This record gives sequence, C-alpha cells and structure tokens, in this order.
Amino acid sequence: MEYICSLFPQWLKEIFMNVFSEYPDIREIRLRAGKPVMVRINNINYFICKDKNTKSGLILSDRKNETDDKYVIVNVFTIKEMLQYIWNYSMYAHEEDIRNGFITIKGGHRIGISGKVVMEEGKIKTIKDISCINIRVAHQIKGCARKVMPYIIGEDNASVLHTLIISPPGCGKTTLLRDIIRMLSDGFNSFTGVNVGVVDERSEIGACYMGIEQNDLGVRTDIMDCCPKSLGMLMLVRSMSPSVIAIDEIGSAKDIEALSYIIKSGCACIATVHGSSVDDVKDKPVLGRMIRERIFERYIILGRKQSAGRVEEIFDERGTSLLRCIESC
Repeated sequence: MEYICSLFPQWLKEIFMNVFSEYPDIREIRLRAGKPVMVRINNINYFICKDKNTKSGLILSDRKNETDDKYVIVNVFTIKEMLQYIWNYSMYAHEEDIRNGFITIKGGHRIGISGKVVMEEGKIKTIKDISCINIRVAHQIKGCARKVMPYIIGEDNASVLHTLIISPPGCGKTTLLRDIIRMLSDGFNSFTGVNVGVVDERSEIGACYMGIEQNDLGVRTDIMDCCPKSLGMLMLVRSMSPSVIAIDEIGSAKDIEALSYIIKSGCACIATVHGSSVDDVKDKPVLGRMIRERIFERYIILGRKQSAGRVEEIFDERGTSLLRCIESC
C-alpha cells in the first residue's frame, strides 16, 4: 500500500495513507478528472468524503449528494502528475502498455487508463488526454481453492480434469484460478504437483513486474506474460511441456481453437469465462459446442448471492451436481 501511495501527489498521499489504515480491504481506486475519488470494497463503490468528526478526518459513503462539497475531488493536473510517477517520467518506455490501456507496476498492481484514443492504420497508436485512472490492487488469497481442489483431481489422484470456472465479473474467478494454479504446481495432500503453464495476457494472474511474477503461482509454474491466449497456449505446449495449462477469460474463436489443440495433445486445461451458469455459456457460439461435446469434465459456478467469491455449485460433464454453496474467495 505504501508503494501505491507513493504514486499520489503529497496531499492525496496523506489522504490514502489514512484510508488504507482504516480500510485495508480496498481492491480498486478510481480517479476521474473533476469527479469524486472512489474506492471499491467487497464489490461496493464508495466515495471518499471529508469528515472532521472522525479520527482520520475521512469517511466513506456509497451515495452521492449533489449539494455536498465534502468529497475528495481530483483534477486533470492531478491525473497528469500521477501519470509521471507511474511512468517514472518516461512515457515512451511504456508505449505498448498505453496502447493496451493499462500498465502493471511493482507489486503486481494494474493501472487502467482511459482518454482519447489515437488510431493509425486501423490500430491503436496511443491514448492521450488521459482523464481517468483505475488502480486495481493486486491481492491473492492463499488457500481459497482448497475446498474445490478434490473435485478437479482425477480418481487416480494424479491427473487433472478439464475445468471451466464460470463467473460474473467481480466474483473472484481470477483469485480462485490463481490459487488453483499454485496448489496444482506445489502439490497438496497426496497430490504431488505437476508442471503448469499460464498464459497471462493482461498480467492479472501472476502480476509480473520486470518479468518476475509478484503473485505466488507455485514452484512448477511457467508463465507467458502479456501474450495473446491463443498464441501463448501453443507456445507453452511446444516449449515447456506442461501437464496443465491455465488461462483467464477465454472467449474468442482463436482461443477455443487453441484450447481444443492443447486438450487433444494430452494437456489438461483450467479456464475461466464470464457467465452466470452453464446454460448461459452454452449460448456462446464456439465455446457452447465444447460444452455440448462434454469436453470439460468439471464446471465451477461462482456467484455473489451472499458474498463475492462464493462457489454456488460444481457440476460434472453430464450436468450432475457434485457440490453446492461453499465459501471460496
């Protein structure tokens, strides 16, 4: 948190040092030019407000009162100053990150940006006039996958079953996937551990910084960082001989084609996709075919009925329910 705070101008740094001390579970910080600063805790967005009646002089509110002038507001100059700190005064060194719309910093935190997109020959050349910064605070919850692991290991206690994690946005699918990777790599109970290949297209799983993963993905894990999923899966199979390949948010036709290839090559697959149920994912053009053909052997459904990261149900390839409602992430 100290490193994140170092990215703010001094006046805002002091505010966030107090906010983090009182609310350590912040997962996202959103700054928009001319608008109140927001933080996200447990999937709820809050405004930071000044309040002289509290010890820190601050309070969080989930409602916006148009007549209230107590909100912490940043302007475009604050955004520009922060970008200089984030880029370490070298915007050109991060041209590729800017084109992608985000930059991963030390600690694995990911900073998204939005502004005016400049196109050249049908491709994004850069983003300028940046007016919004979204800091996603990297975190991992070791052990959150422990209860689901017995369901994705074969009866021989040595093989890994093809598994698809289905989840709405913000329900902990990446956090769960990250811990599954770690446990498959390190081993647990009588499962000795296997080589795992990870394609981390957006640097969210391993949160690599200068080529080194900031999150613990296990001792037998190899990672392709900032690589398109369809290419990364094929590269890993050909070069690293993984027993398992893990990818986050599959969806495109190229992703599914590469996924089919690695499965036919004898490699197990752990993947995630946005959705609310198996039936919901069946409607997806290419992925639906794999489900109907029973390629995946396990389906883990996440939801937020009571809290984010809740495993609502686990199914096998025939649609038989194996487990209902456990707390995961």
